[in-house]
Amino acid sequence: MTSRRPDSFEGLGYRGREDPSFSGGYSGRSFNNSSGSDLQHWVTTPPDIPGSRNLHFGDRTPQFEMASAPPEAAEEAQSAAPPSGNTENSLNRFAGFGIGLASLFTENVLAHPCIVFRRQCQVNYHARCYHLSPLTAISVMYNVTKTQGPKALWKGMGSTFVVQGVTLGTEGIISECTPLPRELSHKWNPKQVVGHLVLKGFTYVVAMPFYSASLIETVQSEIIRDNPGILDCVKEGIGRVVGMGVPHSKRLLPLWNLLFPTVLHGLLHYVISSTVQRLVLYLLRRQNSGSPKHSSPDSQADAVQSMLDAYFPELMASFAASLCADVLLFPLETVLHRLHIQGTRTIIDNTDLGFEVLPINTQYEGMRDCINAIRREEGTMGFYKGFGSIVVQYSLHAAVLQITKMIYSMLLRNA
Repeated sequence: MTSRRPDSFEGLGYRGREDPSFSGGYSGRSFNNSSGSDLQHWVTTPPDIPGSRNLHFGDRTPQFEMASAPPEAAEEAQSAAPPSGNTENSLNRFAGFGIGLASLFTENVLAHPCIVFRRQCQVNYHARCYHLSPLTAISVMYNVTKTQGPKALWKGMGSTFVVQGVTLGTEGIISECTPLPRELSHKWNPKQVVGHLVLKGFTYVVAMPFYSASLIETVQSEIIRDNPGILDCVKEGIGRVVGMGVPHSKRLLPLWNLLFPTVLHGLLHYVISSTVQRLVLYLLRRQNSGSPKHSSPDSQADAVQSMLDAYFPELMASFAASLCADVLLFPLETVLHRLHIQGTRTIIDNTDLGFEVLPINTQYEGMRDCINAIRREEGTMGFYKGFGSIVVQYSLHAAVLQITKMIYSMLLRNA
């Protein structure tokens, strides 16, 4: 086996070729004439050869003083060190989980009554009250709850989770089986953007029949509906594709007629929300980075603020993105929901007062005919029926985010 020692390594007299006193070899006379300090220097600092003593590039051999320290002293020093890193990581995980859970609960559970009432207003072409103000929307929502019980405004919530699961699962399967990118990197190019949007479009096509079934469950009146199961949305969606299951009228539009408005609404909503989210997140991070810091960077207030700044900019950016997309696409969403609900023999609550039920008997031939009919019969504001509920929804969401921020600020300061 070939020796791995350097050419100039000869026992205790190793100095290296770079040493000025190196003369090409070692003699016992030079060892005898060396002083004790020189001997200690060469013994206690052996050469750091990469690969020896499990060292890696950039690592240094521990000095004599550290190696000679008793193990009891090392244990005491380790136990005396404050566990600030573990505590900070625990608080970070706790804050991130709690803040994300509060936002998820608000978006999918607490705001669901506003989504139900908004969709009912959008498909109700009989309504004389458009509920553009949040006050009238809250009044009718209270009447519906008083008449049918609190469950009337939380109907169809399970089906919305089913649609989200189908969407995420379909997107993951398509991205794994095709070269279409599921996420865009920072160094994206037009080809990746087109492929990503094509992936989103295929996802909306697959989820379209289940979205239609979920829409029916959310707008159907609680008075005439049975207790649906969680998987009824899947069963009705598959039945809509194969043409079996719940009977429909002849006015039911085929799925290929719903293809364009569904994909158009989904892609526009995604593009607008993604653009606004990136813009708001960039502005918030720039504002936080440019804000003046306190004189004592290790103070408790700075630590709490930095921890909150790690999570709330993303939540605020997501909140602003969803708000802008829903407001800008509200007219298109009204048209889309009316096309999906047509011919399904759906009976909804009377959104004028909240005490009666009404059947949906529209006869739109397609997207263009629906737009012209709404503009002709209900006016331009007919596209914004139920807009007051969206104001209530995002006002509630903003209040929950602010309350959550205050609560976690107090908890982190106490911790």
